[in-house]
Amino acid sequence: MPAMSRGNYLLVPAVLAALILGAGGPAHAEKGFGGGTDGQTEQRADTSDDGTVSVTVGGVVFDRSKNGGGDSVGALTSSTSWSPPPCWYAPKYTPEQLQKYLEPIWEAGSTGYEWDADQREKYHADDEKKGFNKDKSVKGYWWGSYVDKSYPPGWDSCDEDYFWVDLGDPPPADIENAVTPEVLAGLAYAEIRVPGTEVTLAPAEATKVNLPTWAWLDGAEFKPVSVTASVPEIGVEATATAEPVSLRIEPGTPDAEVYPASGVCEIKDGRIGEPYAKGKANDTPPCGVKYLRSSGDGTFPLRATVTWEIHWTGSDGAGGDLPDGTFGATQDVVVQEIQAVNR
Repeated sequence: MPAMSRGNYLLVPAVLAALILGAGGPAHAEKGFGGGTDGQTEQRADTSDDGTVSVTVGGVVFDRSKNGGGDSVGALTSSTSWSPPPCWYAPKYTPEQLQKYLEPIWEAGSTGYEWDADQREKYHADDEKKGFNKDKSVKGYWWGSYVDKSYPPGWDSCDEDYFWVDLGDPPPADIENAVTPEVLAGLAYAEIRVPGTEVTLAPAEATKVNLPTWAWLDGAEFKPVSVTASVPEIGVEATATAEPVSLRIEPGTPDAEVYPASGVCEIKDGRIGEPYAKGKANDTPPCGVKYLRSSGDGTFPLRATVTWEIHWTGSDGAGGDLPDGTFGATQDVVVQEIQAVNR
């Protein structure tokens, strides 16, 4: 069998995982930090004494205890072309683990004699004491690639071979997406879940043509949420925090007016919009819509989208902003003609 290229060799586990997932069976990761050292899958959950649940995915531990909850939560969509890392590099093996993983592959000859020989030389496999950096077994780790299991565009771009990083040293600067606080912040962003955006309307059951309809969101549900991503083996972490800032209302028909005229309701005092109160039927709502025609026998699809500002802080003291994220939902609105009474 001809020798495989480095890139193809590294992609084999990811491609096999994709095929296994497509077949409906469990995808097992290589042994290493992705799922412990006992052949577990790449994802596992651990509960601490205080009830906090942390989930390990792809060599990274995610603390989602301060995330949004409920049946209608969802992931944010970036307001720009930026997207979280589709793959990344993190500590994957101790020297002994890498030896245990690679030697059966070489012995099977599935990657070709020439490739196997080059690999054995690269890792000094024939040196009993120093092979695979065993003389540095408590001083660093072999790093490898991990893939976002939703396989977004670019998931196969992390094709660097395993590389060694001493404890306390940063990963090589020329390797993109090797975990740093900033990279972890991007991964945490992808794990943020925010509440659904079904707004409360008044009138509730059905509104009337030319009658201002008040709209608001429950302030108790729209509070900052956050996710922390960490790699405990090297003491690096980052927290990405999402804070709601505004609500955009799209009535679902051009025959409508929105309040304010921009259609964007800013958050104020922890609340978006203002609940309707008796006696305000003819007032202009701070957030709402006025339909200019009936929905007939159907409904209008009102779209409500909340914008969330994202910022992050890292274990090295660094931090900054990430692109705003949005999350929205559509709800049906019945609009009726006002019936005149003839006497």
